[in-house]
Amino acid sequence: MDRRYFLKHGTVALTSLSLLQGYTIKNDLESKTTKLMIAEAISNFEREKLRYPFGFKGGYLTELWQVATQIKDTKGNTGLGLSTQSVLYGDADIFASNSEAGGNALMYVLANKALGKLEGRTFESPIVAIDKILPGIYNEAKQLTGHSDLNINFVYNALVSIDNALWMLFAKQNGLSSLKDVLPFPYREALSFRNDKVAVMYQVSYGMSLSSIRKAAEDGYFVFKIKTGQPGTEEEMLQKDKERLLEIHEVLKNVETDQTSTGKLYYTMDANGRYTLKSSIESYIDFARKIGAFDHILLYEEPLSEENQESVRDLGLIIAADESIHSAADAERKIKLGYGAFALKPIAKTLSETLKIVEIAHKYSIPCFCADLTVNPILVDWNKHIAASLAPFPKLGMAMMETNGDMNYENWEEMRTRHPFSGASWTLVKQGRFELDEHFYEVSGGMFTASLYYTKLATGSH
Repeated sequence: MDRRYFLKHGTVALTSLSLLQGYTIKNDLESKTTKLMIAEAISNFEREKLRYPFGFKGGYLTELWQVATQIKDTKGNTGLGLSTQSVLYGDADIFASNSEAGGNALMYVLANKALGKLEGRTFESPIVAIDKILPGIYNEAKQLTGHSDLNINFVYNALVSIDNALWMLFAKQNGLSSLKDVLPFPYREALSFRNDKVAVMYQVSYGMSLSSIRKAAEDGYFVFKIKTGQPGTEEEMLQKDKERLLEIHEVLKNVETDQTSTGKLYYTMDANGRYTLKSSIESYIDFARKIGAFDHILLYEEPLSEENQESVRDLGLIIAADESIHSAADAERKIKLGYGAFALKPIAKTLSETLKIVEIAHKYSIPCFCADLTVNPILVDWNKHIAASLAPFPKLGMAMMETNGDMNYENWEEMRTRHPFSGASWTLVKQGRFELDEHFYEVSGGMFTASLYYTKLATGSH
């Protein structure tokens, strides 16, 4: 089913947004680079079932739509971009007020409206292209969904395949094949590292069995990302989260690892902004101290809702920001509130917007890692290359990223065969980490290599 079908579903008035939260920073790509002259932009999608309902943000997913976008320039060069749609991540209210397929359809319609804004236009770079179309698309998204307070992450998620296609096209036009060469100069220093190891944050969902958690530790995983913010009132949520931490810690507390300097396994928590009260997080942290889990906690990711503007500087551990950072201005604001790490999501918020956030993090020496969106194997390596290019994360001595598609997709092994470098050693987790060799950096983790399978999907030639 291609984008022309979805474009039949309603006409949204074209309006402009005079002011969008955040700011636009200058792009000083060298003038010698070839501009993006867009002739054609097309897309298609397919559904991928999950093995069991996947819970976070108080909701549950059963499938994820994989979008493939191809953008062609006036000289016939093409760029292929992929995205994994996650309406629940983008805006939990949209997810709750529509069927799962209905929410995905809205996001896909929006993506194709964005494609229509590219055709026949010329842009200096992918960053400029996204900056130019974002205000209008955000306005259209609010009208399309009927939510005037729409979370802009919904829009960013819709733009990921487009942004990725633009970056591949830009690289191809200018004869570039490495991330460091493709990036504009302001961002190269922040992403100038070449980690040879990337720790995998093993995701522990609400309902994952304790036996599965124990098996992960036996398999060598040493960073466990625990999903908090379970369904219910804040009081119920806090109680459930405490009980969950206790049972997980009982399984993991005595496990030793040679992957960390302390020999301990590390935990991270992620509430996806579900808590409204700082006192709830303080109570959770006190409980962690009481049961002996506190020294295992590496960080707590996005514990509080975006509306909560309290300082977290006094909580006694690293608090990381994720969903609440929509722009470089948001990143600076979070730093002032005491947030000590950023969860980057180029596979959810676009690489173009993520670069601006990375630059701010680098300026203030804020450590970063890459979080997942339960993306497909190709996007895992897109995310991995960004993670591997960041400074090593404190206490680990290596880069860090989350990936959980292997445990959640019903068809994961088949999806892996669609990777242009399927079977490469750097695509495989070994003892809870990815080991990156020279080949990984030579091919940029496949960032600029089109998958034949998804090219056929985008063009409708399957």
